[in-house]
Amino acid sequence: MFFSSLLKKSNLKDNNPFKVDIHSHLLPKIDDGVQSLKESIDLIKKFKLLGYTKLITTPHVISDFYPNNREIIINKLHTVQDALKENNIDISIEAGAEYYLDMSFLELIEEGKVITFMKHYVLFETSYNEKPIILEYVINRLLENGYIPVLAHPERYRYLHKNIEKYKRLKALGVLFQVNAKSLYDHSRVEYKIALKLIELGLVDFIGSDAHRMRDINKLETFLKSRTCKKVIKLNHIKNKDFNAV
Repeated sequence: MFFSSLLKKSNLKDNNPFKVDIHSHLLPKIDDGVQSLKESIDLIKKFKLLGYTKLITTPHVISDFYPNNREIIINKLHTVQDALKENNIDISIEAGAEYYLDMSFLELIEEGKVITFMKHYVLFETSYNEKPIILEYVINRLLENGYIPVLAHPERYRYLHKNIEKYKRLKALGVLFQVNAKSLYDHSRVEYKIALKLIELGLVDFIGSDAHRMRDINKLETFLKSRTCKKVIKLNHIKNKDFNAV
């Protein structure tokens, strides 16, 4: 009853412009995201409260720290899906992955073992400080193998910050950009300024929560109610909602 009453009070339930979140860490004890099934369910309840109908959660795959694979991820996903059914929480949850760009990721591409979302999309990240030597090569190999590369939180990469043309170059190569909603929370941070610039240039393809904890979803809620959110929709073709009925 309490959760139902909260839903009725939310002005986002029917007005969320995205409906689908494509970047989160909601599978328990699999990376640096949620650490218990209860925490996972609590976060998913809040997503539903905010009007989300589908979550595509994306555990880290980093060879040295989080050596997750399809079997590990799917087993955890089923655990969460079963818990949602038991708790009568009507929201769809699927799983992709967030790959760290290194030689292990390249090997997975060549072996055809990359975990995708919506069949062809692959979410990846890089070092924040230094451009990977193999960045363009990996992007080309993804495209040549029929994948659609999606760069997670491009606003975080310091090696791109000083020259916006570097972002345009990645877009020209065929990379899609997923900006974090929580980067648009603190106006004093450089990530906010870069994200806003990408938004104003119409370079953003997805908005993601990158939710690890409840505080991230609270920041997401603030963003969804903001003028910046309206600017995102006005100036960019955001693909999140395109995945709602698929």
